[in-house]
Amino acid sequence: MILQTEGLPDQHSLKTYVEKVNGYTAARKVLGGMSREQVIEEVKQAGLRGRGGAGFLTGLKWSFVPKDITGPKYLICNNDESEPGTFKDRYLCITNPHQVIEGMIIAAYAIGANKGYIYTRWEYQEEIRYLENAIKEAYDAGLLGKNLFGSGFDFDLDHYTGAGAYICGEETGLISSLEGKKGQPKVKPPFPAVSGYLSRPTIVNNTETLANVPWIINNGAKAFRQFGTEKSPGTKLFSISGALNKPGVYEVPLGYPFASLLNIEAGGMQPGRTLKALIPGGASAPVLTPAECEGLTMDFEAMAQRNTMLGSGAVMVIDDRQSMAELLKVTIEFFAHESCGQCTPCREGTGWLNNIMDGIMDRSAKPDNIARLGSVARNMGGKTICALSDACAMPVMSYVQKFSGELQAYLAAGSGGHSK
Repeated sequence: MILQTEGLPDQHSLKTYVEKVNGYTAARKVLGGMSREQVIEEVKQAGLRGRGGAGFLTGLKWSFVPKDITGPKYLICNNDESEPGTFKDRYLCITNPHQVIEGMIIAAYAIGANKGYIYTRWEYQEEIRYLENAIKEAYDAGLLGKNLFGSGFDFDLDHYTGAGAYICGEETGLISSLEGKKGQPKVKPPFPAVSGYLSRPTIVNNTETLANVPWIINNGAKAFRQFGTEKSPGTKLFSISGALNKPGVYEVPLGYPFASLLNIEAGGMQPGRTLKALIPGGASAPVLTPAECEGLTMDFEAMAQRNTMLGSGAVMVIDDRQSMAELLKVTIEFFAHESCGQCTPCREGTGWLNNIMDGIMDRSAKPDNIARLGSVARNMGGKTICALSDACAMPVMSYVQKFSGELQAYLAAGSGGHSK
C-alpha cells in the first residue's frame, strides 16, 4: 500500500508513480465527482488510524473541521520525524514522495483547504531534496496549483524546514514553529481543527497516514480492512534497528507477529546475540522484556495490553551486550535536552532525572536513588501541556520496574552494566 514504488527504477519520480502504480488516479477520482463528505466517510469506514504515534482515527479528525465558516483552512503534513529509532517517514519520502503528495491533495479537498505545508526538520537534507523535487514535478505536471483535473479545486503546497526540535513534532508546537514563533506546544482546547495555523481551522496528519489515503480511495474501505486487525486495520511501516541481520523499514499488516518481523523481515539477531529487551514504539515507549515479547503482535491493542505503545513504529531491538543503565541515561538525556521548558513538571522533572542518572553513571548516587527515579517520573505524568513529560516518564518507570537489579548492579559493582 505504502511502498508501492520500492525497488522500481527511479522509484521516487513522478513518471514511475504514474506509469507503474497508477499514481494520482485516486486524486482524479475524488476531484472527478466525490463529495467531501463521501471522501471523509470512506476514510472513516476504512478505520485508518494516525501513524504518527497517537493512533487517532483520521476520518474522524477530518470531520472536526467546521464546514460552515468561510476563509482559509490549512492542511499540514507532520514530517518532523525526531524520536530516536524512528526513520520510516524519511524512507517513505525518499522512495515514494508522490503518494504523500497525492494523499495531501485528497485530504485537503476533504477538509476544504486550499493551502498545505510539509514540515520537515532541516537536518534531513536528502529527504528534503526528494520532497522538493517531487513537489516541483507535481506543479510542472499540473497536479498542484489551480483547477486540479478541471475540477475548480485549487491546492498549493509548500515545503517548510524547521530548525530541528523534537517538540516541533507535536502538532501545536509544529504550528507555532510554522508561524515563525518558538516551537512550544499550546494548551488545548481549542484544537487545531478549529483554531490552528494562523488561528484558522487546520488539520495536522503524519506523513505515513496521508500516504495511505490514495490506496483507500482507489480500493475502498472494505479492501483496506482486509489487512490488519478489526481495531487496527491496514498495514504499518516499522523501522526496526539493533543487532539484526537486516535492519531497515518494512511494511507489514498491523497485528503482524513480532517474532516474524524480527526473524523473517529483519533476518533475525546477528550471530551470537540474544534478545535482552524490546522498545516497540520509539524511545518514549515503555520497554518490554523477552518474556513479554512472546506472542506479541504489532498493533495498538496488543501493545496497550502490555502497558506499552506502538508509537511511531520505531522498533528498537536491544541485545545482550547493551547496558540498560547506559541506555536509560541516553534516553533521559535526550528528553531533558528536548524539553521546551514551558511546563515546570517537564523542565524540572527531566532535569532531576538526568541529574540522578549522572550520579548512577559515575557511581556517586545512593542506592535509593534508583527508586527515586521512579518516584520523580510518576509525578511528571499527565501534568503538562504536551506529552513530552510523559514520553520521558513512561520509559523511566518501565526500566526501574523491570531492570532495577541491573541498575543496582551498575551502581554497586561498576562493571556489571558496561557495554562490551
